[in-house]
Amino acid sequence: MTVFTPTILLCAGGTGGHLFPAESLAHALRARGVRVALATDARVDAIASEFPASEVVTIASATPSGRSLVRRASAILTLGRGFGVAAKEIRRINPAAIVGFGGYPTVPPVLAGQILRVPTVLHEQNAVMGRANAFLARGARTIATGFKNVRGVPDTAKAPRVHTGNPLRPAVIEAAKVPYPAFGDGDVLRLLVFGGSQGARVMGEVVPEAVARLPADLRARLHLVQQVRPEDLTAVQNRYLAMGLAGIEAAPFFKDLPARMAASHLVVARSGASTVSELAAIGRPSILVPLPGALDQDQAANAATLAAIGAALAVKQSDFTPERLAADLTDCFATPAKLTAAADAARSAGILDAAERLAEVVIETAART
Repeated sequence: MTVFTPTILLCAGGTGGHLFPAESLAHALRARGVRVALATDARVDAIASEFPASEVVTIASATPSGRSLVRRASAILTLGRGFGVAAKEIRRINPAAIVGFGGYPTVPPVLAGQILRVPTVLHEQNAVMGRANAFLARGARTIATGFKNVRGVPDTAKAPRVHTGNPLRPAVIEAAKVPYPAFGDGDVLRLLVFGGSQGARVMGEVVPEAVARLPADLRARLHLVQQVRPEDLTAVQNRYLAMGLAGIEAAPFFKDLPARMAASHLVVARSGASTVSELAAIGRPSILVPLPGALDQDQAANAATLAAIGAALAVKQSDFTPERLAADLTDCFATPAKLTAAADAARSAGILDAAERLAEVVIETAART
């Protein structure tokens, strides 16, 4: 194993979906005696305070998208100011390598590092490369990917690609130790439903109505845990109470989501990169409803990776109706062996040591300077 100890600067922000893989990498690097610094944006300052880094620097960023020319121009100016701050901080920190995790908050520090000739590693979590990473790909020394096949990498990107998988949180690694719960004829089906901040509304609209369409004997065999938006919580709970569903737990957020995934027979969720990677690592069957309207259709591509191996059903939101979901749930009750096979298929795609793999890539890239 390569031994290397200088500072590595991780760049992640915007959402936890970018920050959490960076956090897992930080733990893996620190375990090797490497000093870690984090460059992030103000939106995740609260989360970043718990980040395992020797120092955290906040760099202004914005997303230059949308139809408003004024907003786009303002975003570009903000990114420009962030670039200036980033260049100053990089000269001070003097990192041996920079790792970008996608999203526009990474553009100022990663671009500044590339111009200053600091070796850069990009990690792309999704099965379609995001716009920020695509913009930065030409100057990268190495491109690490969460999925084996990634679309949308520009032709100008000549850096070698390494499939590392998506770094996983410690709670996910622990949950992956739990065997798939036994499920057979007459058993209770443990269903977990979540959708994230952008997806909980459709789950709150569709899932209760699908459950209402199940025959009474199947409803009696259902144990349901569902993430629900705070503003929808009372209505969803009342809907389940009205149909006499006893085994129901609804809340806006579950801190122990990986453990709840491990306790489930089936998961209904969006298909963000972290969700798909965690389902594979823990080995749980799923019905995945990609977020519609995304320019890159990254969630659809993520879901397709599990659907292709029989680990998930990928359902367009336009097809995600109470009638369709009720039929899918009825099929799960009728054919327990399908769920067990899907769980095995999901687990076959899991990469539990993704953080360690990525740490090795980063250290090797830094050492090639």
